[in-house]
Amino acid sequence: MEPSELDSWAEEAAEAVGVSLAPGDVATVLDLARDAAHGIARPAAPLTTFIAGMAVGRGQPLAEAVAALNAAIERRSS
Repeated sequence: MEPSELDSWAEEAAEAVGVSLAPGDVATVLDLARDAAHGIARPAAPLTTFIAGMAVGRGQPLAEAVAALNAAIERRSS
């Protein structure tokens, strides 16, 4: 899938559930998924991004949720 197709899908998916994406959100979430997949295990990628989404849904800024999760990944993989 080309990056433009992924961005298009992300916009469509976000619209389908009534949320909007800020610039950089797609890359941030994909980076988090990569870090979880490599630092924990591949199945941790969707679970970790889901947990980030739950935190954002409760009002935590995405950058803050990602930083906390990346710290947890780092602790676990050390």
